[in-house]
Amino acid sequence: MKIDWAALGTVFGVSLAATIALVGLFTLGIAGLSRHEAAGARGGSATLARTGAFACFGLCAAAVSYGIYLIVV
Repeated sequence: MKIDWAALGTVFGVSLAATIALVGLFTLGIAGLSRHEAAGARGGSATLARTGAFACFGLCAAAVSYGIYLIVV
């Protein structure tokens, strides 16, 4: 049995980058919702923050759905 270390390194690098990107998107979504809540408590409106947060959550859901699609098909 021979291990292709270059392919293993590539898979590791892509997995690490995808994980960091997905966690970063989710964090931006949480931060956007937090800004929206803070603006609401002050009596203001932060519609852009809420829209951006929902966009980040949507991209997270799309990435997870695509990953499941790749596993199933």
